[in-house]
Amino acid sequence: MSVRVGYFPHNNSLFVLRHRGILERRLPDVEWVDLRSLPPSERVDPKTGLPSLHSDWLFTDGGYDFIGTGFTPPVTGLANGRDLVYVGISGPRVENGRLVTEANSDIRTVADLKGKRVGIAHGSWQTTLLLFALEKAGLGWSDIEPIDTDVRDGGAALLNGDLDAWVGAYPGLTTVEAATELRTLIDTESVFSHPSLWFTRRDFAVDNRAALEVIIAALQESDAWIAANPREAAAYFVDDILTRGGTADLDAWEAALRGRPFGVNAVSEEFLDEQQHAADLLAANGLLPRAVQVRAAVLPWIGAAVEATKTGAPA
Repeated sequence: MSVRVGYFPHNNSLFVLRHRGILERRLPDVEWVDLRSLPPSERVDPKTGLPSLHSDWLFTDGGYDFIGTGFTPPVTGLANGRDLVYVGISGPRVENGRLVTEANSDIRTVADLKGKRVGIAHGSWQTTLLLFALEKAGLGWSDIEPIDTDVRDGGAALLNGDLDAWVGAYPGLTTVEAATELRTLIDTESVFSHPSLWFTRRDFAVDNRAALEVIIAALQESDAWIAANPREAAAYFVDDILTRGGTADLDAWEAALRGRPFGVNAVSEEFLDEQQHAADLLAANGLLPRAVQVRAAVLPWIGAAVEATKTGAPA
């Protein structure tokens, strides 16, 4: 049976794993699915504007069986009735990004964002960060004008005046920091832990337990390599961007990877509390079709399998 693994650069771990050949040595029949190759019509839910590919393509012929994303996609998948289950999480990525504006802006606090244009990669962890920040300021989604940007393109929009504020992430933030002085309206650590996370379909987990455990072990091995070799890992991202006609800085990518945690951990109660809080806020602000209970997406044996790979037990 072919095991299909979805990947894209924004999940650094799976992107590097795709290039290292580690999983293929453990699980020969692997098919890699580049999420960037999906047609635009498959990427966004027209009702909410939230990307749907991360969860929907787990349940589509020709899609994939396993995926890693940021914080928000599994919540949107659950809300759309997808029977997915959590596999694991990274450590906190609180240095990865923050909500900023230019230092000379009249916007000094999150409360000042009312009626303002705020750039985010909508449907990613950035949506959750912005919702949490707005909640702390007594605001909601309808109080701002959210502008959907790519994770990297938002910085240019802030600099040219098309945005009033931006949820930026490294390495894209590096370019903006070099061009202008920024004011941090709220950092990630103030609102949530912002881990990477991985999930799969419930039927795949139950019917292919051995394969899932192999994927987890391969991720652990690859992540350990990234942590020990950040510059070599950064080259995979730079080469990919250059091949696609873009520009990228190896030093910036190396710095970004050095600032991120690598390794897969079992989902924790604290993480599930954050996911539930995000789910409740998304639903309350009209960004989900229904409320969800995230703990229904937990299979305890998966957490035990993740912990076993951390202690060096064979996959």
